[in-house]
Amino acid sequence: MFDIVAFIPRAVGQSIPLMYGSTGEIITQKSGNLNLGIPGVMYVGAIAGVIGSFAYEQSVGEGVALNGFLAIFIPLICSLIGSLLMGLLYCFLTVTLRANQNVTGLAMTTFGVGFGNFFGGSLIKLAGADVPSIALSRTSAFFSASLPFAGSLGWFSKVFLSYGFLAYLAIILSLIAAVVLKNTRIGLHLRAVGENPATADAAGINVTAYKYFATTIGCMIAGLGGLYYVMDYACGVWSNDAFGDRGWLAIALVIFCIWKPDMGVLASILFGGLYILYLYIPSGIEHMEVKELYKMIPYVVTLIVLIITSMRNRREDQPPQSLGIPYFREER
Repeated sequence: MFDIVAFIPRAVGQSIPLMYGSTGEIITQKSGNLNLGIPGVMYVGAIAGVIGSFAYEQSVGEGVALNGFLAIFIPLICSLIGSLLMGLLYCFLTVTLRANQNVTGLAMTTFGVGFGNFFGGSLIKLAGADVPSIALSRTSAFFSASLPFAGSLGWFSKVFLSYGFLAYLAIILSLIAAVVLKNTRIGLHLRAVGENPATADAAGINVTAYKYFATTIGCMIAGLGGLYYVMDYACGVWSNDAFGDRGWLAIALVIFCIWKPDMGVLASILFGGLYILYLYIPSGIEHMEVKELYKMIPYVVTLIVLIITSMRNRREDQPPQSLGIPYFREER
């Protein structure tokens, strides 16, 4: 029998990296930048947090209790800095040097994965692990800690209160991003830059500054998705190439939620559920082919949504008009 109470927390846990990645990419795309390097950014955000956590645990030593604030703050700030540098690199190449955004994004994904695997492998060797992974369980305990009273409320606590603080932060950031994009002057200027940078420039809006700002903020948010995956979802265990296709799925989710961060909250949970649905269908040799088909569902749904939004041809359901197009001010 399908256990909905057990399924929902796993679906939510699976959805949080997607939520961070899609929220960051929506903010980035609203400025007109198409950052296909989100998988690499998430990878760098994760390994940067792992490096910070590993250094702190090694400095404290075994058998000594970690300071809760530092155990969270050090990996968090390392992840944000690593993601910020990736965002600045992307902006320098695409905004300042006007390099092709598609090629730059793909190159950054390859770079980010290689960067993470190199330093991840180095940490594994330093730790002297017998298996090709490194466990930071002491730090992970602070990231995955749920509310103190969560265990006393039965199924309600399992469904709504059994997550670490980064899960709730992902939802808060998505809702804040939706409000800022829709109801503030900064959001209006950002959308203007994404729709028509020449007109925005003529109105006195600093196009370059907004593109840099939106892309770096978007990368920092996406990087937190990688940190959450390692420190919370994977219980502090880093293994090279363990992310799978979550970064690409986050980019696909942007289309699914039609560039609206608030819709991305429910869409991420839906995708998270679809991503692990194959684990909850009957097992056995006779069902192996069906399980492989279930793994395709998130991508099939994305294609269907893309077709529907294209056929409806509503302006509010379309991407920014200048998405992926470099801005040449001299042509204004």
